[in-house]
Amino acid sequence: MSAHSSALTTTAAEHAPPAHAQGGISNVILGMLLFITSEVMFFAGLFAAYFNVRANAAEWPPLEFADKLHIFPLVGPATVLLILSSFTCQIGVWAIRRNDRRGLTRAIAITVILGATFLVMQALDYANLYADGIRLDGGTFGTTYYTLTGFHGAHVLGGVLMLSVVLYRSMSGQFSSRHHDMVEAASMYWHFVDVVWILLFSTLYIL
Repeated sequence: MSAHSSALTTTAAEHAPPAHAQGGISNVILGMLLFITSEVMFFAGLFAAYFNVRANAAEWPPLEFADKLHIFPLVGPATVLLILSSFTCQIGVWAIRRNDRRGLTRAIAITVILGATFLVMQALDYANLYADGIRLDGGTFGTTYYTLTGFHGAHVLGGVLMLSVVLYRSMSGQFSSRHHDMVEAASMYWHFVDVVWILLFSTLYIL
């Protein structure tokens, strides 16, 4: 009777549905959703502060800075790369859902490279802005600009580090179609970072 029960247990375990097919939500994904919610409120506060300063300014941007924020040659292409990285990240998610570990590794590697390139281009743009006189201590415009873009850059750096861990674990064969919660969670964070930058870019360079 014991051997028969053991056999039934083993058979049930072998045919158990994948973790992602079960009801509910994993702790990893739930934790990321809660974290992103807190970050939404954080950036909402920054945007509110920016628009408050802008609404109370006689002119925006100030005349001395009006012609110094340039979309090209750095900010525009960097934006395109960051948006593209969101697609490559999602391609990686789709790959591991099909149990395509190689596809996941390739897609996440490209995403990490694109994210790191964005950070380098942002640093170069900062250097150009400082040379043009737009500094962190250069009045409310400089302060709000660097606060918004700087905090976003810090989040991009955090995302690159997170995706680097995903890449390492992917190369080690630690993910499968049944177990890839970290991949899903990291992709959610990366999409959030991408959306925030689109809003920042539109606010600072277009509106």
